[in-house]
Amino acid sequence: MTELSSLYDTDYSAWTLQTAELIRAGRFAELDIEHLLVELSDMSKSERRELHHRLLVLLSHLLKWEYQYQTLSERWREFKGDSWQRTIIEQRKRIAVLLRQAPGLKSVVNEVIAEAYPDAVDLASDETQLSIATFPTACPYSFEQLLDKTFYPQQ
Repeated sequence: MTELSSLYDTDYSAWTLQTAELIRAGRFAELDIEHLLVELSDMSKSERRELHHRLLVLLSHLLKWEYQYQTLSERWREFKGDSWQRTIIEQRKRIAVLLRQAPGLKSVVNEVIAEAYPDAVDLASDETQLSIATFPTACPYSFEQLLDKTFYPQQ
């Protein structure tokens, strides 16, 4: 075990600083490749988890907007869906920022939408008390619609 490899377990902050210095200096043979690969893999997983979470929230709110909004606005005239709209706006913005900061996620975004959609249906169903059968089995929204500031599903 190298000194750098030991440092990973005892002082992670020092490990990252020393690893960065070695890379800047072009001293690649001295790198702790095993731990460096773990860290790079974890970074990618973390970004993908964040994208999944943001899409889950966005999709569930779009589903509620489409399938419950009209019912609520008929029952309660004052219900305008403002909180849902704020959440939709915020999630769209955060997804756009995430994709700017991690452009590699664009290559998996449709896959992550497909993964997040069943969870979004469960969440929308739980929050609205509507049957899961109320919602489409596959995501009815394109990626472009999800990020389109003017898109709100028909009610």
